[in-house]
Amino acid sequence: MSNPEKIHIDVTLVRRLIATQFPQWKHLPVQPVKIGGWDNRTFHLGDQMLVRLPSAEEYAMKVEKEQKWLPKLAPLLPLPIPTPLAMGEPNDSYPWHWSVYRWIEGETAAISPIANMCDFATSLAHFLTVLQHIDITDGPILNPESFSSIGALASYDTQTRQAISILQDKVDADVATEVWEAALKTTWQYSSVWVHGDISAGNLLVKQGKLSAVIDFGGLGVGDPACDLVIAWTFFRGPSRKTFRALLPLDEGTWAHGRAWALWKALIVAAGLTDTNTVEIAQSWRTIEEVLADYKCNLYFS
Repeated sequence: MSNPEKIHIDVTLVRRLIATQFPQWKHLPVQPVKIGGWDNRTFHLGDQMLVRLPSAEEYAMKVEKEQKWLPKLAPLLPLPIPTPLAMGEPNDSYPWHWSVYRWIEGETAAISPIANMCDFATSLAHFLTVLQHIDITDGPILNPESFSSIGALASYDTQTRQAISILQDKVDADVATEVWEAALKTTWQYSSVWVHGDISAGNLLVKQGKLSAVIDFGGLGVGDPACDLVIAWTFFRGPSRKTFRALLPLDEGTWAHGRAWALWKALIVAAGLTDTNTVEIAQSWRTIEEVLADYKCNLYFS
């Protein structure tokens, strides 16, 4: 079997995997998607399907989870989510499971214009509310340090304080620390709920200016819904953030956790504590600004 560290995922590999394991589709053209992710490499298979190959073992572990749970959740949700059509097996060319999905039309919210941000926030809040109320029986238990695991925030305390120290001349370190410590004082005290695990602009599809689908459920599991609130500060602003928050029936502690998760990720990116790119660095500074301004505003009006 090939060395996973040297796997080159490209059109040639995908064509070979399809021809070997799903010969009924070998006549279909294979092309990379216009904007792909980091965790998985994604390719068009004809006009109606896509192929997703995990880029590392840690991401490959999520394939079987999606294959099992997405068909069960899809009928219960108010927006389309990915439909698995087949699961590929490891072989000499590629060492992990991989997936074929039905193609969902739309562009990601990261690049597509949105007609009305408050309407978009309303649709997303409704989707998450429905997801959180689905029966969690036998739902996948997440890694204890996963963002959606109860109490996981404390695991990142040292790293967060290190980032604040590194950036103390560039950010309001006192307010950043206050945001972080306020979240550490609270915990999710209710039953676990379904969480998507990575609600971000890149995982929300837009069609005709409206939210049309939610994709990439690699972080799916049952736990603390705070991780799904991060988008309130990374994507929404002003009125749309207020709309999003007003329509999600979650307590103040959960929102404090969501705000802290947003701040943690932005801080470690800005401080250079994780591998990243210039786009993420720019976004991290905007997120830090939004989190701190929002926190101070809430203090003023409370």
